[in-house]
Amino acid sequence: MAEFRRKKKKVCQMCAGKSVDYKDVMIISKYINEKGKIMPRRMTGACAKHQRCIAEQIKRARFMALIPFVK
Repeated sequence: MAEFRRKKKKVCQMCAGKSVDYKDVMIISKYINEKGKIMPRRMTGACAKHQRCIAEQIKRARFMALIPFVK
């Protein structure tokens, strides 16, 4: 019989104490894929509340031309 191992659930980085700000391009770039799209919750490991915050900060950074809309 094959043994199934459970994957360890990702912990939301912002619940752990880190913050995302639209001025910090290095942190924001972790939540954007190579095409410039916002990564989903299942890939980022963020909770629903903080995923909305991440999306808002990414959109602000795009509007302020800190990151491109499309790569």
